[in-house]
Amino acid sequence: MEPLKNLFDENLIEQLSDSILKHYPKFDKQQFSKDIFFDGWENLELKERMRHTVICLNNNLGLNFKDSLKILKKIAPSFNNFTAMVFPDFVEVYGLNNYSESIKTLEYFTQYSSSEFAIRQFILKYPERTMEQMLSWSKHKNYHVRRLSSEGCRPRLPWSVALPDFKKDPSLILPILTNLINDESEYVRKSAANNLNDISKDNSQITLDFTKKWIGKSKNIDWILKHGNRTLLKKGNHESLKLFGTSNNVKVELIDFSIHNEQIKIGETNTFSFDIKLKESKPQKVRLEYEIDFVKSSGKTSKKIFKISESKLKSNEKKTVTKKHNFKDYSTRKHFPGKHKISIIINGKKYAEGSFSLVKN
Repeated sequence: MEPLKNLFDENLIEQLSDSILKHYPKFDKQQFSKDIFFDGWENLELKERMRHTVICLNNNLGLNFKDSLKILKKIAPSFNNFTAMVFPDFVEVYGLNNYSESIKTLEYFTQYSSSEFAIRQFILKYPERTMEQMLSWSKHKNYHVRRLSSEGCRPRLPWSVALPDFKKDPSLILPILTNLINDESEYVRKSAANNLNDISKDNSQITLDFTKKWIGKSKNIDWILKHGNRTLLKKGNHESLKLFGTSNNVKVELIDFSIHNEQIKIGETNTFSFDIKLKESKPQKVRLEYEIDFVKSSGKTSKKIFKISESKLKSNEKKTVTKKHNFKDYSTRKHFPGKHKISIIINGKKYAEGSFSLVKN
């Protein structure tokens, strides 16, 4: 898979330069390119490349903040995907002391990419004022702006700075989630669910109380709530499981758990299988998951839980499960040699475990 950082390449810089030249003929395309591709460029990661591009862009425009924005707002609609985040990043770097102009511009830019990272610095510096704006955005006609109102204030947004005050007290977020709880856009609803899940990691009872208030209102709302409870469900939280019709007191028997390969190479797939039998007189919902203890570069282990299925079994029904897991390296997960453990989890409880060795190619 091509690294995301390679989105910032010569083609992008040329496109950016040519777009600016249409509105600002004084822009020095050659100097901009020379500044961008300095000796250390290849070593920069994705967000480092974006920030370096923003700094070089500002230096080569040589204009004040407002005049720079006039040009950038004209060219922003021509860009998409992660590369378009260079525009809100420009606002984050150079507009933090110009609140009104910056907020209006972030609202505009997010409709072409996302201002989810940039807005967080404004939340940190102007918390009440910015959250009032976020609440207003949660009712915006454009779904990209509505998504920003949730995604931008997630307490634990990946790849971004945390919002420590919201990890302690997320009360300012809840009115936004209330406005988005039945949003017509799945894109927005997914963000609201992710925000609720972030909240659960530091304030589980707040997520549970919010869930109790809204569960059963509609199919879309129930989806948000369940996705927003996924961390609690994986942890086997009794109250969360019960809210979604699952009990961790269900009597089940796990039979013949087997990991098919005692040793595999990094990049290969291992398979495991087992049978389960419901030992209840009435049908019960059964949630199946597995946990892997991954070996880290330090030699210590890190646990991650994966869902297998969730279904209703009849009394004394037996079910055979076979599951494959790929140990291929990705940008978000690297694998290291050592003894790995797989555990089977049923309705939040561990029932069996086994191990295998992962070795270098």
